[in-house]
Amino acid sequence: MLFEKLGLSAELLRAIEKQGYLKATPIQQQAIPLILEGRDVLAGAQTGTGKTAGFTLPLLQQLQMRPSEGRRGCVRALILVPTRELAAQVRQSVLTYGSFLPFRTMEIFGGVSINPQISKLRKGVDIVVATPGRLLDHVQQRTIDLSSVETLVLDEADRMLDMGFIRDIRKILSTLPKQRQNLLFSATFSKEIRRLAADFLHAPTEIQVAPRNTTADRVSQVVYPVDKRRKRELLSHRIGVENWRQVLVFTRTKHGANRLAEQLSDDGIRAVAIHGNKSQAARTKALADFKAGKVRVLVATDIAARGLDIERLPHVVNYELPNVPEDYVHRIGRTARAGQEGQAVSLVCIDELKLLRDIERILKGRIEQEIIPGYEPDPRIKAEPILQGRSQRSAGHNGGGRNTGGRKKKRTGPSHSHDARSAQGNRSSGRRRRAG
Repeated sequence: MLFEKLGLSAELLRAIEKQGYLKATPIQQQAIPLILEGRDVLAGAQTGTGKTAGFTLPLLQQLQMRPSEGRRGCVRALILVPTRELAAQVRQSVLTYGSFLPFRTMEIFGGVSINPQISKLRKGVDIVVATPGRLLDHVQQRTIDLSSVETLVLDEADRMLDMGFIRDIRKILSTLPKQRQNLLFSATFSKEIRRLAADFLHAPTEIQVAPRNTTADRVSQVVYPVDKRRKRELLSHRIGVENWRQVLVFTRTKHGANRLAEQLSDDGIRAVAIHGNKSQAARTKALADFKAGKVRVLVATDIAARGLDIERLPHVVNYELPNVPEDYVHRIGRTARAGQEGQAVSLVCIDELKLLRDIERILKGRIEQEIIPGYEPDPRIKAEPILQGRSQRSAGHNGGGRNTGGRKKKRTGPSHSHDARSAQGNRSSGRRRRAG
């Protein structure tokens, strides 16, 4: 379906045309008309389907069409996201599609000074894209007024719940006006997501453009069985032999990401790590260098990579399989975006065979396996349990904006105590934690 058939304004169609887009994706075709009608929406879509434009375009039009007398400078739309990278990505989408509209937009996340954010808020902002932790800091310091919010969007809601942000989200919801439009986008509809949706969505229309835990059709998947101690060697070998120029590699922990990036650099392959313990400036530079081709390999943890939008990314490598099988779908969804093709490679040692079976169970099919000559697994090696230490269980609040990490840190203010409470709440939920 062409965008011009969806009832969008001339200003939005002009911005879309400027980007070279003509046809709407399935999630956009379904979501845009419903949002324009003012309905609450519960939407499920796998990563890379164009869901950001699916809510950004109608949100902008709703603001354009509604009178704003007496609300100039007030926050009229709030978009909550789990990580800094996704906040930056969504804000850029708002700027891109709203380039011919007068709305002011800003992103709010932690890991950076709060003072410039306060200064910008004082000047007046129409649309705020925020991570829950830092937004709640602003709410508690009364540096943001959310009493005029007309539209609330929860993007990647499943990840926000996984990261322990449920208490922050509920506190934020309590500050919003009761009369508003609510949009919830999630890759999966868990019981927790449906419970949250029931609490704040009003008679929502549910849409889902792909079955739960499906992977993009254009992603080719392969498993390379290999001993754990030879994974890095095999990865370097494949990057060199296949001449992979842009590779996103996933590890389970921040420490593991740092170590692998250093080892690949020692092999002559320029690599950099990105995770929650990195400063925002370091994360931004790492991503920019990777996109520009200055860095060949970006090593990331699951939470840091959520929201990374890398155009034409050809290769994703699971250096270590995720502890939660649904994260495999999110990981490989970083490639084959917007109709492109991509390859997902998993390096699997004997310790991870159960994790592989869990992944294949949710995919409802076996992933092709290929043994690389010279890297055959040693049959004498026995499986060992995968450690679930503190660094494994630490939530990704760094990605969401607070300066917390796997290691114990000295408290320096209310933000840290608040994060501790959020983490405690997440532990009590019984869900497995992920490294950030």
